Amino acid sequence: MTTRLNPYLAFQGPAREAMEFYQSVFGGELNVMTFGDMGGMGMPEESHGLVMHSDLMVNDGVTLMGSDQPGDDAPVNGSVSLSGDDDATLRAWWAGLAEGGEVTLPLEVAPWGDAFGQLTDKFGIAWMFNIAGTPAA
Repeated sequence: MTTRLNPYLAFQGPAREAMEFYQSVFGGELNVMTFGDMGGMGMPEESHGLVMHSDLMVNDGVTLMGSDQPGDDAPVNGSVSLSGDDDATLRAWWAGLAEGGEVTLPLEVAPWGDAFGQLTDKFGIAWMFNIAGTPAA
């Protein structure tokens, strides 16, 4: 069996909306399971519609997971890094995630020769992109 690392994002309410947005950017198959789908899991009834678990299977190398974390002590998300040499795909994903978000470092050729950029999407998730071997403009 192959070992995989899958980013798992935590939200306080907008997990379904966020994961549907990511599906619109990356494509793939989205599976969503709510607390209610699992019999409530001991959560108050008003929380049964929240996402207990979701996964977006984009391709063999990209899987993104997420859930709602009810309560005030929800974990803080870090950054998600996407890298590779498929310039067209990575730039399309960059543009999709930037829509409604904030570019904190434009996607430009970095001193090491690759295109690198950072943004925070409209759900507050930080993304880093590195596109290998990007020719100088």
